[in-house]
Amino acid sequence: MHVPNSRIRLDQKTALLVALPLCLFTLTYTASAQQSRITQLIDNSQRVTLTGHLHPKARAASDQGRVSPGMALSYVTITLSQTPAQRTDLQQFVQQQQTPGSPNYHHWLTPEQYAERFGASEADVAKITSWLDGQGLTVAATARGRNWIAVNGTAAQVEAAFQTELHNYLGDDGKTHFANSTEPSVPAALGGVIASIRGLNNFRLKPASRPQLKPLYDSSHGTHYLAPDDIATIYDIAPLFTAGVNGSGQKIVIAGQTQVNLSDIETFRSSYNLPANDPQLTLIPGSRNPGISSSDLPEADLDLEWSGAVARNATIIYVYSEDVMSSVQYAIDQNLAPIVSVSYGDCELETPTSELSTYQSWALQGNSQGITWFAASGDDGGADCGDTQNPGLSVDAPGSVPQVTSVGGTEFAEGSGNFWATTNTANGASALSYIPEVVWNDSAEDGTPSAGGGGASIIFAKPSWQTGNGVPADNARHVPDIALNASADHDGYLVYSGGSLQIYGGTSVPTPTFAGITALLNQYLVSQGGAAGVGNLNSSLYSLAQTNPAIFHDITVGNNIVTVSCGRRDPSCPNLPVGYNATVGYDQASGLGSVDVYKLVTEFNGASSPVPVASPSLTLLSNVNTLSATDVLYLIATLTNASGITPTGSVTFEVDGNVLGSAQLIGSAGTARATLAVEGSQLPPGSGAITAVYPGSTSSALNVSVTGSSAGQTPSIAGLANGASFQQAFSPGGIVSIFGSQLALSTNTAASTPLPVTASGVAVLVNGVPAPLYYSAAGQINAQIPYETAVGSATLTVNNNGKVTSQGFNVTATAPGIFINANNFIVPSPSASRGQEIPMYITGAGAVSPALSTGFAPTTTVLSELPQAIAAPTVTVGGIAATIDFAGITDGLVGVMQINFTVPAGVAVGNQPVVVKMGGVASATAMLSVTN
Repeated sequence: MHVPNSRIRLDQKTALLVALPLCLFTLTYTASAQQSRITQLIDNSQRVTLTGHLHPKARAASDQGRVSPGMALSYVTITLSQTPAQRTDLQQFVQQQQTPGSPNYHHWLTPEQYAERFGASEADVAKITSWLDGQGLTVAATARGRNWIAVNGTAAQVEAAFQTELHNYLGDDGKTHFANSTEPSVPAALGGVIASIRGLNNFRLKPASRPQLKPLYDSSHGTHYLAPDDIATIYDIAPLFTAGVNGSGQKIVIAGQTQVNLSDIETFRSSYNLPANDPQLTLIPGSRNPGISSSDLPEADLDLEWSGAVARNATIIYVYSEDVMSSVQYAIDQNLAPIVSVSYGDCELETPTSELSTYQSWALQGNSQGITWFAASGDDGGADCGDTQNPGLSVDAPGSVPQVTSVGGTEFAEGSGNFWATTNTANGASALSYIPEVVWNDSAEDGTPSAGGGGASIIFAKPSWQTGNGVPADNARHVPDIALNASADHDGYLVYSGGSLQIYGGTSVPTPTFAGITALLNQYLVSQGGAAGVGNLNSSLYSLAQTNPAIFHDITVGNNIVTVSCGRRDPSCPNLPVGYNATVGYDQASGLGSVDVYKLVTEFNGASSPVPVASPSLTLLSNVNTLSATDVLYLIATLTNASGITPTGSVTFEVDGNVLGSAQLIGSAGTARATLAVEGSQLPPGSGAITAVYPGSTSSALNVSVTGSSAGQTPSIAGLANGASFQQAFSPGGIVSIFGSQLALSTNTAASTPLPVTASGVAVLVNGVPAPLYYSAAGQINAQIPYETAVGSATLTVNNNGKVTSQGFNVTATAPGIFINANNFIVPSPSASRGQEIPMYITGAGAVSPALSTGFAPTTTVLSELPQAIAAPTVTVGGIAATIDFAGITDGLVGVMQINFTVPAGVAVGNQPVVVKMGGVASATAMLSVTN
């Protein structure tokens, strides 16, 4: 591919950008740096022991001896402690974030802001990192929140560093696991900063999914399985879909510990006519790939399928590693989404106390960043351990953590009612309305504990918000908080896994389902001017149960009482049924009950505020108004909803009352476009009126004329390049420069935002989606790659007044390129002194949050509301890491991110290379002249 040698300088704005404010962006958040707590020399001979690390399942009777010294350990995580003052401050801060009227209400932090206020000092992190390196361990990751460091190494290196032994143990599952046989220790100088160590064992949490064992149907009602539209009907989600509340612009993290096959998720979505929407797959950097785990694959598939079945247009991010909780840790630290869903757990009695404390520290950080964390309450009823070692009452962690929302289980009880149609819809659904529910408990029928988990925590105290009718008058945290149908037997959820259709239940399914519901809530709140994310949802749920109980379906029938069968030779096992009965109000079998989703979403902030009917404005454009029978006409219908709810569905195009075809809407943040390619031969000769039609909106029309010849010229593409770096690097939302000949008949420069999708008969599309135009001329076009563009091979098409040509190219998640002047120095500050804060500009940042519509600039100047890259950037100057003070897309910029950074104090004077790295991808080198 040939790309012309001439570079476009930022100061030669041949309309590369619409407007690039070159002023320094003023930050409104300030905090003082933490003081170093490591004040002594690190002496390995003087140690302090860290307690709470012995795993209850690593019993002496099952010890199989020392592990091999060369055994590799991945992502062993050293958790850093907070000072007492920090812990108190954090508890108060997250409470203020949930208190309407507080200046901090829904004021969410970034991980860097969390680090400055609640993390360890940079100096302490550096000292611990240096010590770990000196023990032969390789640092795999350092938390953005400065609250943990992950390392890789051999068993011998880990044993030596933490003065413990790793042994093999035969687990209750019949598999061999490793764990530390003694409590670990660290040098005394680090004892006040290192709180705990994760990764010294591989007793993983268990999935809370249940395959169907025995269908329990009343023969008079037939056999029923749950398709996405069934749940939408039963729990009153459908009216939100009708109004355009479908998860557009929202993100959900599903945490897992296996690879997945996208074909299963794609089959599920196509089978039930859900829009194509592959999840983003993210393996934790620095961790080993777990491959496909047959025992974990059904869990991952159902989580991905059912979160997306509810939040149908949301971005689902699947974060995976060898350990699902490491996946959670990474998702929170990277602030990947305002919702994290985990369908794994284990009983508190069989979880090291150090682990439970670590879970709570993550949850608090996540809440402070606006993250809502959902976890399954477990499938073993009131006896969550589900084994003869601990057959009595117990609850499931991490759901027992107060900062996590625990999701329990119900099942449907039709009785003599008529709740199902005799035939399915085209989407495979037959539910007619809400179906009464009881507590899920199929233990008797299944012959094994099979009921929703619940009870009182023995670790965590009752939070201040857990009050209301039915809440026990004690000082324990109680679970679950909320519940939805979880029975695999009556009625199970349809799941594609391993290439086949299967039926599943368990609290694993309502957990991602409720995560999807919360994505709808977040979308609606953002459309009403609220913040992105709700943080700890629990305080709102318990408050709403008292002020607006009609939101909830109170479950008053049934129980989660189960019996763990004991061996005849185990006299310590009571072999007695344990659990809880449903009652009026809150109970430890079903929590607050299930929800009417429409009411939850629209009445979340108090008085009822019905979802506005989607009535977006409709505009129809074409790339040409006169064409020949052999030309191609692009019809582009743009729908904009002032409420911020993104229009969905399709637009129908007609000519003189006859349908030409329809096209699917694609977009985000309240704006969507539908594009239809029409050949001139499909249009009647002469002039005709083409109309775009969308339900609920006023039709938009334009006139075209089919003549015997065309004014267009066939364009030729010589090459494509990143609009800043001019490298072969492209990402969604970035700028692409198209070089060639006869690309346009005239020169046009965009004068305002949003950018136009056509200019003097020229249109550019990427995979059939309009690419807004900054600039178009005969030899060059600068366009924005649509945010909707999928990673992988893509096709760019240029249409010059009916004449069309295409070029293939590759799109990656990020492709950072730095804007420079003619001498390869960054702009607008080609020189700076050490310690000075300066701005620069890049394109190719990839996906951003909150989402922006393609071609649009942010409409706010509020720092916390500006779009930031999902893949956080790093900047180096002369090879030394620079502190980033701000990174985001500011008012007036389209596809361009502003980065404010401080020139490192240790960099040498003179011309130094500057590199931006995002998502593991480095930019081409730019230069900065460093003065004194």
